Amino acid sequence: MDSEVQDKRGRSAAATNYTSNGHLQSDHQDQLATPAFEKDAAAAIVSDHAIVLDKAVARRVQRKIDWFLIPIMWFGYGLVYYDKAILGSAVLFGMTGDLQLRVVVDPSTTPPKTSTQRLSWATSMFYFGMLAGLYPLTFLLQRFNMGRVLCGVVIIWGLICMLTATVNSWQGLFAQRFFLGFMESIIPTGFMCIVSGYYTQEEQALRQSWWFSSTGAWTIIGGALNYGFAQITGGSLKRWQYIYLLAGALTIGFGCICFWIPNSAVDAWFLTEEERVVAVERLRKGQTGVRCQMLKKEQLREAILDVKIWLVFFMMAAAYTVNGAVSGFGPLIVSTFGYTTLESILLQFPLGAIVFIFVLLTGYLSSRIRNICLILLILCCLPVIAGCIMIWKSDWYPHAPTPVAGYTIIGFFGPVVFLIINIGMANVAGATKKSFTAAAIFVAYCVGNIVGPQLIKTQTLDRHYPELWLGLIICYCIVVVLAVILYLHLKSENQRRDRMPGDEAERDKMAFRDLTDKENPYFRYIL
Repeated sequence: MDSEVQDKRGRSAAATNYTSNGHLQSDHQDQLATPAFEKDAAAAIVSDHAIVLDKAVARRVQRKIDWFLIPIMWFGYGLVYYDKAILGSAVLFGMTGDLQLRVVVDPSTTPPKTSTQRLSWATSMFYFGMLAGLYPLTFLLQRFNMGRVLCGVVIIWGLICMLTATVNSWQGLFAQRFFLGFMESIIPTGFMCIVSGYYTQEEQALRQSWWFSSTGAWTIIGGALNYGFAQITGGSLKRWQYIYLLAGALTIGFGCICFWIPNSAVDAWFLTEEERVVAVERLRKGQTGVRCQMLKKEQLREAILDVKIWLVFFMMAAAYTVNGAVSGFGPLIVSTFGYTTLESILLQFPLGAIVFIFVLLTGYLSSRIRNICLILLILCCLPVIAGCIMIWKSDWYPHAPTPVAGYTIIGFFGPVVFLIINIGMANVAGATKKSFTAAAIFVAYCVGNIVGPQLIKTQTLDRHYPELWLGLIICYCIVVVLAVILYLHLKSENQRRDRMPGDEAERDKMAFRDLTDKENPYFRYIL
């Protein structure tokens, strides 16, 4: 008997077993009635009966998964954020004039009154593209080989990004932004599903925070790169064109790496055969399953009618209005505080640091303290509200410190959004339902990002963009209210399930049958 894995109880002939020489053997005759395509992938290597895992071995497998997946996801999502955010720096490098994104609306004033509505729509077009791509690409990712699909889509995304350098009109930029968003939509939903398929509920918060923290880190990395491009004074291209060429080249390189991402822990090539069993068995207790490639209509129907998914949806839409304004207009907003182009780029660093540090901190606390996610979410909303008030109501004069401080603490929107993602994905089961939820969360993400830029009216600059800051304050008050409602709803459901009689053997059997959280009475929600 292999010393690393021991039977929890006597296992039948249908169970996965270790022979005396340590080799794995399987005979799942009791599951042959169900086509393999319709079952959770875990059924291929584990049985209906749980096995006791050696803790040291389980930790070793967990670390191997971490070291393979997390760097890839961190780099990939960093590129997603950088790709979106460089528009804010590009406008400072002359894109607004080159592509006619700023229009004079009242030449009689001194200086002439202008509108950046085209820039607002250029920012929003990216998210219209994401809306169009989210569900088809997410379900494509579920239905076919994950690594191959990611590889192809990401390489196309990189090519589209590089082609931004060839755009010579605002209409062309609109088209480019739409197709860029369409292709990028596969990344966040894919990463959310990867984490839910490799990690337990308790582990997901920390791992989601690891890859999502790249938004803060790449605010700093991207700012440093853009600062370097700002030093270019010659060459046949404009400075903003060089930025997109670099971003596209990095993305194509990332796409090649995606080819090696396995479908699930069941066929993870970087694990040994025995380690794959351990990787899957670790997930049995949480009842979230691993991966099923069949799209199930009943799970779609359940997801559409699930109250908690709608609560998460509206929380995400409200929370991400900040990003829509900050990623596309951040440097431009800071420049109105009396800072130069280069200073405006450098002042993105503190905001990025806030996002990076507090996403990781809230992820760590969520993994260490049970049912604290929604409480942390509410607490992180408060600095965002305070920051909006500080910017709106303070005096804007050259190098004014108060609006810059307010702009910096708005970075707490990062942990708010991360916690919403974690709450949404850790509280659903069933492969199709998980895919739907991941896509729904980022549909809401797109809605928030579309609304955010539209709140910026350059005509109201002299009044400090009142529509923007008031709108963001209202949105974050909505997030707080919905978080309280969701907390009470999930707590009530857990209490109801705790009162139901349970059977440990039945619990073990139901873990890998691709059941949803509503179908499985042994599933428990995190708060």
